[in-house]
Amino acid sequence: MNIHVLSLFPDMFTGVFGSSILKKAQEKGAVQLAVSDIRDFSDNKHKQVDDYPYGGGAGMVLKPEPMFQAVEMLTNGLEKKPRIILMCPQGERFTQKKAEELATEEELIFLCGHYEGYDERIREFLVTDEISIGDFVLTGGELPAMTVIDAVVRLLPGVLGQEDSHIHDSFSTGLLEHPHYTRPADFKGMRVPDVLVSGNHGKIEKWREEQSLKRTFERRPDLFEHIELTKEQLAYLETLKKEKE
Repeated sequence: MNIHVLSLFPDMFTGVFGSSILKKAQEKGAVQLAVSDIRDFSDNKHKQVDDYPYGGGAGMVLKPEPMFQAVEMLTNGLEKKPRIILMCPQGERFTQKKAEELATEEELIFLCGHYEGYDERIREFLVTDEISIGDFVLTGGELPAMTVIDAVVRLLPGVLGQEDSHIHDSFSTGLLEHPHYTRPADFKGMRVPDVLVSGNHGKIEKWREEQSLKRTFERRPDLFEHIELTKEQLAYLETLKKEKE
C-alpha cells in the first residue's frame, strides 16, 4: 500500500512514521509512507495557502489551488483515482470497520488542513472520503490522520507479529475485547483467574467470550444494536441483566 499525506506541518509525522509498528511495516515492505508540504504547491511567491473567506467572518480558509495541484501530481499516471481522505470534524466518524475497508486499498491520500476550514470546492470536487475521529475540534488534521493511518496499516498482511492478532481487537468482532493477564499469576495477592491457567482451551475461550460480552454490556451497550448475537450470547446477556437488577 502507498500512503501519501499532504500537510502544512510535515515534520509532525517524522516521529510517528519512524517508530513502532509503522516503522516496521515500512521495513517489511507492507506500506510506503510519504508526506508533502502543501506550501510546496502554492503558486504564490510567499507560499501562501490560505485567504480570507468570501462574505467575511473570522479565520482563514485553505485555498483550493495547492490541494488540487498536489493531488494532480500524486495521481498522475495512476490507473484509477485513489481514495482521497479529508480529515475533518464534519466527516464520517472513524470506526474499525472503516479501517478494515481502507486497508483493502492500494493508494490512500490524506489531506490535513489548518485554519478555519477548507474551500468547499476541495470537499465537493476533490475528496472521496471525509473522516472525523470524534466530536471535537483539533488545531489541524495531522493528529487525526496519524490515528487513521496507524489503524489501517496494522491491518495489512504481515505487519503484526501474528496474522490474526487484530481479529480479536476491540470493535473487530463488534464487541469490546476481553481482559488480558500475564505473569506473575499472583501479584500482591491479586490473582489471575483460575480458568486462564487451567490449560483447558475450551473453557478459556468461553470465559473470554463471556468477559467480552460483559465488558461491552457494562461499558458500551450501544454496540449491541449493530451486531447479531447467538442464542448462547443472548442467554448470557439476560443473566447479566438479571444480576444488575
